[in-house]
Amino acid sequence: MDLSATRFCRNLSAEDVELIRSEGRRQRFAVDEEVFHEGAPGDGLYIILEGAVSIVTRLPTGQNCVLSQMESGDYFGEMAVYDGEPRSATALVRESLDCLFVSLDLIQRIVERTPLAGAMLVRDASLRLREFNQRFLKETLRSERLSLVERLMRSFVHDFRNPLNVIGIAAEMAASETASPASRRQARDRVQKQIGILNRMMQEIVDFTRGTQVTTVLPKVVYADFLRDALLDLEAGAGQRGVRLVVDGALPAVRVRLDGARFARVFHNLAQNAYDAMVGQKDPTITLRFEVTPTQVLTEFSDNGPGIPTQNLPRLFEPFFTFGKDHGTGLGLAICDRIVQDHGGRMAVRSESGCGATFQIFLPMPLPGDTDRLEREVEARKPLDVIPPV
Repeated sequence: MDLSATRFCRNLSAEDVELIRSEGRRQRFAVDEEVFHEGAPGDGLYIILEGAVSIVTRLPTGQNCVLSQMESGDYFGEMAVYDGEPRSATALVRESLDCLFVSLDLIQRIVERTPLAGAMLVRDASLRLREFNQRFLKETLRSERLSLVERLMRSFVHDFRNPLNVIGIAAEMAASETASPASRRQARDRVQKQIGILNRMMQEIVDFTRGTQVTTVLPKVVYADFLRDALLDLEAGAGQRGVRLVVDGALPAVRVRLDGARFARVFHNLAQNAYDAMVGQKDPTITLRFEVTPTQVLTEFSDNGPGIPTQNLPRLFEPFFTFGKDHGTGLGLAICDRIVQDHGGRMAVRSESGCGATFQIFLPMPLPGDTDRLEREVEARKPLDVIPPV
């Protein structure tokens, strides 16, 4: 198959296609040969010029489970582009394979030159998640956790929709014949930012299911600086939904140990829950308050929604516990709680039916002489078995 007609290259410029042709590495594999094995380094993707590949993973029972089938013109191994992690599955040749290996470095250069390539990668990832969802649901009808897997996949697609919409708009702007160099740079920056958001969303799910980290390295940052950036994102989301965002008091200009990218996810999840709770509410409002003591910083995140039933409060931070949402997975607050714990803090909630809800985030103040390395005891809980044995 001609390289320019393959799925990866058909939307690229002739210059980019030629770059892939010249710097890509041509490889051939026989039937039943492995292109790469689960756990191998993720160093790039493969474009199929001829042949077919099965993407498989080994189940706890020792059996191979086919996740997807790739034909001539397709590409595979692209997860390395998102996280650089080891291969999550094995690529097994089904029909004699003639392919072109494209290194991670080359892909990153192309995405920087052509934002549309990044948009295409994310779009295909979303489509493959949908395909995997359908295949997995069909093959696990006997599983007692079928409803859980279905809700997880719906949540992924739902959470991906906003970043994908932004990427689509930016790609159209960049691809316009009348686009100026400045607008192309702006589009590229927007695409890169949204890809970063998608990466963090996927990584939070992976980190959560792997279990608790014992040691975390966190830089000391001024909390007010982090909050200003977080509030910009919150204001944009609240404005789109007609929700007022109120900051009660000054932002605390104290230094805390913080992973800004991860901690922003806490605010994002709390805001999404508040938006859902306040649908139809008169004058929907989110209020943030802060309090600083010698030992900790308290952040209160409140809404004026219908509140949370008292009997549900003790289970709010349990994985997979959800109420009041048709497509909820019960992971949002559990992930928030895990992130806060990884910062040495804790979460709490106050609420009564009809009186809104207030989520409290307690972060410890660094002591003199503290380093950026935060150590804590391993909690008595195991990684979640999200996908059950078949």
